[in-house]
Amino acid sequence: MTDSADDTERRDGGDRWQAALQGILNGSALVTVLAVVLALIACGILIALTDESVRAAAGYFFARPADTFRAIGTAVGGSYASLFEGSVFNFGAASFQQAIVPLTRSIDYAVPLVAAGLGVALAFRAGLFNIGGQGQILMGAAAAGWVGFSFDMPAVVHIPLTIVAGIVGGAVWGGIVGVLKARTGAHEVIVTIMLNYVALYLVSYLLRTPGLLQAPGSTNPISPATKDSAVLPALFGPRYGIDLGFVVAIIAVVVVWWLVNKSSLGFRFRTIGENPRAARVAGMSVPALTIWVLVISGALVGIAGAYQVQGAVTTGFTSGIDAGIGFDAITVALLGRSKPWGVFWAAILFGVLKNGGYAMQAANGIPIDIVGVIQALIVLFIAAPPLVRAIFRIPQPGARRRVGTKNSKKAVAA
Repeated sequence: MTDSADDTERRDGGDRWQAALQGILNGSALVTVLAVVLALIACGILIALTDESVRAAAGYFFARPADTFRAIGTAVGGSYASLFEGSVFNFGAASFQQAIVPLTRSIDYAVPLVAAGLGVALAFRAGLFNIGGQGQILMGAAAAGWVGFSFDMPAVVHIPLTIVAGIVGGAVWGGIVGVLKARTGAHEVIVTIMLNYVALYLVSYLLRTPGLLQAPGSTNPISPATKDSAVLPALFGPRYGIDLGFVVAIIAVVVVWWLVNKSSLGFRFRTIGENPRAARVAGMSVPALTIWVLVISGALVGIAGAYQVQGAVTTGFTSGIDAGIGFDAITVALLGRSKPWGVFWAAILFGVLKNGGYAMQAANGIPIDIVGVIQALIVLFIAAPPLVRAIFRIPQPGARRRVGTKNSKKAVAA
């Protein structure tokens, strides 16, 4: 009986470890990490192919092949080392405080991506495609910028009021899409893309018109500088890049997590995303929920617009204030699997890539466009999980489960 109990305990323990391993292999987190690894490998190959020293050594490869491999290692290793030291931790710094400055700068780049990525991810969870991040950022920045340079008030009031203005600007622009889709059936992808252009030309007009957003006395399409009372204060001093916007981003992540996973409204959002017909049968108003999803999605993206004029560009903004964040947010949402904390870490990764790309270009002469290639390849591999699993020889979800079922049936038959 003792041996039988021990065998049963060992078998149960083995089953638990096997179940845990199976959960890791079948989980989306592993595929996401491996997609990033594949993108870095592919870009490493691209760096090697475009490096002059590698091409020179490849000319006499068969005479001295070690020289070619050494040149590849120097080019790729040096580039990625510069990217890491320029965006995460500088090993050559004189003190720890100086060594972590690159990481704080990367976080600064990531803050608007967190907010905008959350907006896109929320729409994804509801089965909608918010491709209008550019327009929503522009309208959020225009509203926040106007509040930021038009009023004199204490910072404790001016800062949150400016953020709220950005939220309202983005929410209104997203709400237009929601109303058009809910009332007329217009596809949100087409509408959001078209509204991007509307927002761009509208903001350009406002920036060229005296008395609206154009700086007084200026002939250039640029706004006045954001007043000091509306600028986000640095959390750890001017040396580091982290300001109050990072706290706002964390709050936004927590709020969206609670909304999606703990609230009844979030449950309805997920229901219409997974099965709109079942939602109608359950008595849910799909048109009303569609409007609310896109309003909240636009509001979150509007936070990124407010951050641009309160933290990133405080000396006056132009029509290029979106800086491509609206489209990068789509990639961040995909990489984060449309989950709030996944979006947060995906945005941090993109902040690291963007900040480190400049260091890589300065130290190794690698074009900054290589960062865009890395981002594009990440999306490519994220969109093709079977390809990632095939490359790394990871079983498809359920494959081992079926084998185990067959074995159990044979055991029962015996």
